[in-house]
Amino acid sequence: MINEKIIVQSLEKLQPNIYLMKAKAPVIASQVKPSQFCNIKVSDNDFPLLRRPFSVCDVQGDSIFFMFDVHGEGTRILSEKMIGDEIEVLGPLGNGFNYNKKFNKALIIAGGLGVAPFPFLTKVLIDKVEIVSLIGGRNKNYVVKYGLKNVSVATDDGSEGYKGTVLDLLEANKESLIDDGTIIFSCGPTPMLKALQKFAEQNNVECQLSTECAMACGFGICQGCPVHSSTEDKYLLVCKDGPVFDSKEIVL
Repeated sequence: MINEKIIVQSLEKLQPNIYLMKAKAPVIASQVKPSQFCNIKVSDNDFPLLRRPFSVCDVQGDSIFFMFDVHGEGTRILSEKMIGDEIEVLGPLGNGFNYNKKFNKALIIAGGLGVAPFPFLTKVLIDKVEIVSLIGGRNKNYVVKYGLKNVSVATDDGSEGYKGTVLDLLEANKESLIDDGTIIFSCGPTPMLKALQKFAEQNNVECQLSTECAMACGFGICQGCPVHSSTEDKYLLVCKDGPVFDSKEIVL
């Protein structure tokens, strides 16, 4: 875990309310793994705003990327950063996806800004296994395909791709998508992850869930991001024990 001052290199608008920030962060870039995150201090004058957790979206050399949408004061400040601005960041934090095992297909399932950790995972896996990506959003303005491979889209209103949720899309195509060598890597809203957890159990497929939660400290001190263990009578912490969990490991 490093407290690094990163330098903004670019800020790109991917959709009307969704941004991609590139920043020079040589120390974090050399250590981070897919679905680990950083806690960002959005401003030197951000009291009472807390640091905000963001998945590392991608890594290029000594640069890291963050994908985010503007939904409050903190992300508004982040969306107005200029090239050359310095940002204080704590990371890499948490445990990322476990892909150091034998499998032949990575089935990526993402809802909304749950796509954020997958460009990095795709880059790591692209020469090793088949990758199929299913992504969902409220409408076409919430669909981001940056850095993904073999993408199929579902939108709630049918404005792009399949009309329905990303889980509906998965169910409609599960015969062609799931085999003995498939691992599901997923990130998105908790109701989506809960439904995917049930799908994985019913279809006997390994599934890793990158969970979303409000985090204050980001490394387990505040105890503010609990999730119940499915195997023991205790709580795990999203920031420290996760954010990635095996779907059989937690109760959502």
